[in-house]
Amino acid sequence: AAEVQDPNYRMNIKKQDTKYALTPGYSPYPYRSVPTQEDCYEVYRILAEMHGECMPPTKMPAASLEVAGCGEVPCVLDALLRTLVSGNTTMERANQAIQGLVAYYGLRQQGTGKGSIDWEKVRVSSEAELIKVIKTAGSAPKRSGFIKGILDAVYEENLVLAKAEAAVTGKAVNMSNLLSLDHMHKMTKDEAMAKFITYKGIGIKTAACVILFCLQKPCFAVDTHVHRFCGWLGWTPPKADPDNCYRHGDFMVPNELKYGLHQLFIRHGQLCFKCRAITKPGTKDWDEAADCPLEHLLTRNKIMAASTKTAKRKIEEVDDEKATSGESEEEGSDYEE
Repeated sequence: AAEVQDPNYRMNIKKQDTKYALTPGYSPYPYRSVPTQEDCYEVYRILAEMHGECMPPTKMPAASLEVAGCGEVPCVLDALLRTLVSGNTTMERANQAIQGLVAYYGLRQQGTGKGSIDWEKVRVSSEAELIKVIKTAGSAPKRSGFIKGILDAVYEENLVLAKAEAAVTGKAVNMSNLLSLDHMHKMTKDEAMAKFITYKGIGIKTAACVILFCLQKPCFAVDTHVHRFCGWLGWTPPKADPDNCYRHGDFMVPNELKYGLHQLFIRHGQLCFKCRAITKPGTKDWDEAADCPLEHLLTRNKIMAASTKTAKRKIEEVDDEKATSGESEEEGSDYEE
């Protein structure tokens, strides 16, 4: 009885039908009572007073040709692939990769992806070409394989549907717009999550970002900053990985705060000296830095020391060919096999 009342107790999650063992409707930490609704609103209030309110846009902005972003674009496929490009690298490198894709492949001329990257040209090009184009993002061979695989999978799925429709109507197969995932707007959050993670290279974190920013459905997307703050705030156990952080946070955090907290955690993690990944308590710079407005709610100590080592290791590993200098701050989320 004592064991199951432990707030750090984690249920044994069976993989069932999906490789990431989704658990919609409950938390893997059933005896952990935080964050409460009041906790979430208090953290949001403090951060919003410092950085400003963060509300989802009422109208989806046009896709940028300069910035990779976090998937907040009109076209679902574009959102998914942009998020994949921006995962596990710096924002600067992701932006350079997006600019390279625009310059090399040009722009799509129709559909919701009009004015953004022409992913059809990417699909029919060679993988060797794509590797060169997105080399700046790091891990280019693996990343390129994922992108090409997703494009082929989406094309084949829609071609099957188009042929089935033609068989029923007796009309010719409609070969237009076979590279589209826009039908996913009609899915529930859980349906969309289950679908996204069927594509190789897309994990829970990437899928959650696309659901939150492109599909505009409440979803507790967990990037580096969100994961770090959930641990420091005690919302998740110290050893909770990002996927279990998502599972718990998606169950506990109020829907109306999921977008705002995600954005504010990122903004604060980038701007607050004491909350950056590579700062360390006890140094002269730390002692002289301004207090964090969340300080009274945070527990850093050993967690901070561990995250500092992790951040440094990520910086060293982010590029295949040479180490990155500076912080590795994710706008989106890690890509996964």
